[in-house]
Amino acid sequence: MSNDSPASPPPAATPLTRAVLEIDTYAAGLGWDQPARLFALVDTGRLRAEEPELAERLGLGEEAAAGTLTPVEQEEVPADVPLDEFLATIGWPDAVAGCALTIERLMLPPSAEASVPEDLDEAALAAWVAKHPGRQEVRMTVAVLRDGDRESALRLREKDSELDVLTGADLVPGLAQALEATFAA
Repeated sequence: MSNDSPASPPPAATPLTRAVLEIDTYAAGLGWDQPARLFALVDTGRLRAEEPELAERLGLGEEAAAGTLTPVEQEEVPADVPLDEFLATIGWPDAVAGCALTIERLMLPPSAEASVPEDLDEAALAAWVAKHPGRQEVRMTVAVLRDGDRESALRLREKDSELDVLTGADLVPGLAQALEATFAA
């Protein structure tokens, strides 16, 4: 089947976009209701040169394109620690070019913002959102590079198809900023 087939998603424009979509596809293969997952993004050529055994285990042979990024899943993200607190504990070695996180959340349409009750604590707000008829389950994959480049992919549970994944640099700016902060040390 050629890449021009209408059933194929369009090719990603940048190595970062390709890495985000690769992570999104991986997460989709695991199904929904999964924990958050953190990935280091490493330059594929550097990985092959400096860690040939790891590159072989990851299936990165000679044909792996130069200039691409390889996502390497990290240890489990703790479910009992707020995400912002967990991310504040992370520091990356110089060999890591960037990082990515995939996480599932409930989102409301912008029209619902005006109806959010005031003075709700985090737990009460989460319960209110979970009961809202306009809520959408979404998987967000957000990646950043040391140089500040960012990319995101959003997949709605009700449109769970590679053809319906929305990508863009600023889809989840707060999470991108939190990931960028993991490189500020």
